[in-house]
Amino acid sequence: MQDNAIRRYFHNIWMTVYTILIGMRTSAKYCFAKTVTVQYPDVAPTVQQRFRGFHFYEIEKCIACDQCAKACPVDCIYIDKTGPRKLDKETGLAQGGAMTRYAIDYAKCMFCGLCCDPCPTGCIHMGNVHDMSGYTRQDMIVEFTELAKQGLQTPQPLWMHKDRLPEWAQKRKQEWLQYAYSDDKLTGDNELRREKMLKALEPSGPVKKKKTSEDALTGPAEKQS
Repeated sequence: MQDNAIRRYFHNIWMTVYTILIGMRTSAKYCFAKTVTVQYPDVAPTVQQRFRGFHFYEIEKCIACDQCAKACPVDCIYIDKTGPRKLDKETGLAQGGAMTRYAIDYAKCMFCGLCCDPCPTGCIHMGNVHDMSGYTRQDMIVEFTELAKQGLQTPQPLWMHKDRLPEWAQKRKQEWLQYAYSDDKLTGDNELRREKMLKALEPSGPVKKKKTSEDALTGPAEKQS
């Protein structure tokens, strides 16, 4: 018993040192690596594949169910509508009341991505927009319904409004515009998607409610009475 206790004691010491060395191996690797300075904005910043940037929002699919706002831990999502909305499975578009507001306060947002997971229609996505500078706090509140009127799905940084952009910025800007405008990424049909986005800003008739067993048993005369 005493031999086992001594063996276990030294084994625990070895495992402690070994696990610390494993954890410090990555740190030591980068500690002695050569420092590289990216000449931004002339050179594109390195954005990883799973980068969580400013959102892409497909308003034509949104049913304003508030699931994203409820999942947000900092309450930075604001949604208003004129009536209930429902997704039409045949067209893949939401119908019903008009979307009057969908806004995100990026002064509060911590880019956790929790708003994307519960969305039943998959209309909100984390994008690759890395820079969203502003001069006031109000500039950090992005009104996506206003962007939809322009046919856009994601906010445009200040540098995107410049006349002369670096080659990488021009390419990325074109990708954002094509993604927002086009249903067909190959043909670039920019009118079709924009029309769908504009329709979401107007009411498209009442939502058809599912017929329940109670409605089936209740006759028309009973409903009128």
